[in-house]
Amino acid sequence: MIASETLFTRAKFPDGTLKTVTVSGGRITAISADHVSATSGQEVVDLGGRLILPGFVEGHIHLDTSFFGGKWISHKPCTDGFDVHERVAFQHQNMAIAEPMDVRARKQLELCIANGSTSMRSHVMVDGSVGLKSLETILKVREEYRDRIDIQLVAFPQSGILKSPGTPDLMDQAIGLGADLVGGLDPASFDRDVEGHLNVVFGIAEKRGVDVDIHLHDAGTLGVFTIEQICDRAAALGMQGRVAVSHAYGLGDIPQDAARRTAERLAKSGVSIMTNAPGANNFPPVALLREAGVTVFSGSDNIRDSWWPYGDGDMLGRAMMIGYRSGFYTDEELEAAFDVVTSAGARALRLQGYGLVDGAKADFVILEAEHVPDAVVSVPKPRTVYKAGRPVAQNGKLV
Repeated sequence: MIASETLFTRAKFPDGTLKTVTVSGGRITAISADHVSATSGQEVVDLGGRLILPGFVEGHIHLDTSFFGGKWISHKPCTDGFDVHERVAFQHQNMAIAEPMDVRARKQLELCIANGSTSMRSHVMVDGSVGLKSLETILKVREEYRDRIDIQLVAFPQSGILKSPGTPDLMDQAIGLGADLVGGLDPASFDRDVEGHLNVVFGIAEKRGVDVDIHLHDAGTLGVFTIEQICDRAAALGMQGRVAVSHAYGLGDIPQDAARRTAERLAKSGVSIMTNAPGANNFPPVALLREAGVTVFSGSDNIRDSWWPYGDGDMLGRAMMIGYRSGFYTDEELEAAFDVVTSAGARALRLQGYGLVDGAKADFVILEAEHVPDAVVSVPKPRTVYKAGRPVAQNGKLV
């Protein structure tokens, strides 16, 4: 007889208490004191006092451009400092010699799932240089892994919107094809037309009823000006909670007073900020933004691709990195770093039924740690990853 319910016993919650989690139909149906006795038709999984955590949220990644698991492709530096246009050119060259996209995407997905991600947002190139081919490939891969991870896809204009002929129509078509969000890229420095760029992005979002996630690498006041324009658009269209700015480096290199004013504007307009705390750049002040009420979430971004050779698909490791670079030392601060890769990510992605609560999806990670702060600083492995109450990965491998 197949069990209709599963009891996960001796699950240590972040507050240190041992509890039993009852799962049925892929959802948590009860959380109770750890002395529940199984009845007929119930399966028992003894977690042995290990820590139970909600599934990690990989909020920003590029499934179409990673080289992880394939032939090593050496990093090529830009001619002078960092130039997005030149990096895009390198990316086109490298993808021409890399493994097929579907093979690379599967390897990257399996890496992320094995490390504990149960939800993901991936940006996929949609522009005049690749058309809809990359999106079509990733849509098929998403379908293959639908029972292991929930994936949102962003139509991402890597070659610009206005500079790349036909891109506005392609991005609109991408939403009809199955992309979930419309993206953008450095409206000022790449397309050199903030208003024109945002007209396309928000025009498609309004027409199709989808959310927005815009890459913004521009530093200093140029980046902040663009953020302000995005905030104004979000507020005017009633899209509070449905717009994200990824990277937002400019927030990390302006005076604190200016950053605080911008944070208040972000909070008021409901625009969230994604940061992966990249090593070579200033990055948004996580604590300041959170204090102002801004949703700050995170992602791996690039994993071993044309932009940098780093990345391991581990969002718990990303929480450690964010905490390390932010100077987070207290338990409360370490818990905030963890929140960035879990609950805050769920808010930014507008995930339904997230968390370790009655009625939520039974998506969780089991590992050895005393509590959340310990998990953030030690980044323990191995882990067992559950999706809808089923084990999908264990000891670094998919089940």
